[in-house]
Amino acid sequence: MYENNINSEQASVTYQNAGRIFKSFFEEIGTVIVGQKEAVEQIVIAILCGGHALVESNPGLGKTLMISTISKAMNLKFSRIQCTPDLMPSDITGTNVIEEGEKGKEFRFEPGPVFANIVLADEINRASPKTQSAMLEAMQEKQVTVGNDTYLLDKPFFILATQNPIEMEGTYPLPEAQLDRFLLKILLDYPSYEEEMEIINRYTKSEAPEISRGLDKTTLLDLQKLTRQVPISDEFKQRVLSIVAMTRKDKENIEYGASPRASIGLILAAKARALIQGRNFVSKEDVDTMAYPVLRHRLILTFEAERSGMTTDEAVREILQKVK
Repeated sequence: MYENNINSEQASVTYQNAGRIFKSFFEEIGTVIVGQKEAVEQIVIAILCGGHALVESNPGLGKTLMISTISKAMNLKFSRIQCTPDLMPSDITGTNVIEEGEKGKEFRFEPGPVFANIVLADEINRASPKTQSAMLEAMQEKQVTVGNDTYLLDKPFFILATQNPIEMEGTYPLPEAQLDRFLLKILLDYPSYEEEMEIINRYTKSEAPEISRGLDKTTLLDLQKLTRQVPISDEFKQRVLSIVAMTRKDKENIEYGASPRASIGLILAAKARALIQGRNFVSKEDVDTMAYPVLRHRLILTFEAERSGMTTDEAVREILQKVK
């Protein structure tokens, strides 16, 4: 049923049927993923915006299952990279291998796991800085350079990187330049009692639930184009700029504020949230809700703010209250 519903909408994606497409899509995701609705929605928002997301959570909260389920529901190629200190850049991008050809020995490019539509970089902060930087070109330029050759990545292309907030020994914190390339930073929390009861009931049966593949690549690319066409009023554009500008002015709590990339990201994320809900306009709620995942990894708090126990989300909340 789900696949038929999606296919019937592929001819012409509009604001109205986009809402129906996403309603069916999230219902299908819910057959596998229990709870975490906000995180799933934000991952889809990042994909619609053509951006990347960084997920931070404790182990065992279903990050890998979540992103692999979304890739199956979108009928996209999925790959997983387990980041470790000995991981080399070529392990990600691919390498040239020598093989016998008609003209003797010749080089053939063997693509790495980054050549997929959705790439899960698990525990990215355990990879060395050299390996982390190998992802920068893929994230920003949607291409990979090996030797003298450049290879374009297939569209859509999305990296979901995860990091563990505990066990920081032996890790390499992501540099600010790389953090800024992630559109969203998504936080996962433990499920509620009721949700965890549903999880054990669902996953202690003989067979794990499966998901059907319904949303095809063409429809997703159309939805990405439609996301950028969602109108946003000058009033809310000014609100976005005021929010980002306030991160640079609030010297009491914030040492370094957000870049113009945050302004672009916040407007796009607000547009994507409106589209998911089937609206052809951006609301104040869209802007304020998406301000947290867009800004939380782009702010560096002052020493006094950190010492007082303030979090970046609390700093964003104060800014939203100040901006009229």
